[in-house]
Amino acid sequence: MHEAELIRGCGNSAAVRIASSGAELARRIRLCRGFGGKLLGLMFRSSLAEDEGALLAYGRPSKADTSIHMFFVSFPLGVFWLDSRGTVVDRVRALPWRPFYASAVPANYVLELHPTALDKLQIGDRVEFH
Repeated sequence: MHEAELIRGCGNSAAVRIASSGAELARRIRLCRGFGGKLLGLMFRSSLAEDEGALLAYGRPSKADTSIHMFFVSFPLGVFWLDSRGTVVDRVRALPWRPFYASAVPANYVLELHPTALDKLQIGDRVEFH
């Protein structure tokens, strides 16, 4: 599944759910496809509700391109790296003001959610956007 298929028809926002159970993880995911959107991510916000997040989409699998920083993010995040099919290939609890987090394996997407999502989504789970 290519980027267009994973988030086809979602416009600039989507909801995300676990494919196997249909359990919704968040209703308000901002889709960041361009350089500026990916650079900004969730910076400069004062908080993140449990039903919010961001998806940073990249054209090819990479460890370097999908690495993130937490500068100007004042709250922790549950960060999930996804392959082209939407399968979680790595995950981490990202802490505020840390300079660098990267996936252990190449990924096509970075899904940034409220840290409570770490209790719900594991490596090997697949997500869908709608």
